[in-house]
Order: sequence, then C-alpha cells, then structure tokens
Amino acid sequence: MIEHFFQCPYCWEEISMLLDPSVNQTYVEDCEVCCNPIKIHVSFEAGALTSFQVENLEQ
Repeated sequence: MIEHFFQCPYCWEEISMLLDPSVNQTYVEDCEVCCNPIKIHVSFEAGALTSFQVENLEQ
C-alpha cells in the first residue's frame, strides 16, 4: 500500500488515503473531513503511481 496526500475538491483540506499499487481503479469515497463524495481515479504502471485525479460530484 502507498500513502498518497491530496486536497479535497470541496473543503480544500489535505487528506490522505492508502492506494493499492496492484490495481488501477475509479471509485467514489467520502472526504474524511467534510463528508462530501469524491470521485477518484488512480492508475499505476509497474507499481508506480502514474495518475491520480479527484473530481467533486456536485450534489
């Protein structure tokens, strides 16, 4: 697992999450600070993080 830090697109707080480098994925997870849903897209190549994108889901 790899710890990755990023800013929430709603509250702008820095948060972290653990990423599994064995799988590329897109999923929705709530911000641990403001609880708004964040769409997260993660890509790895040879175990290295190549893309990390977050998007708010405009409620």
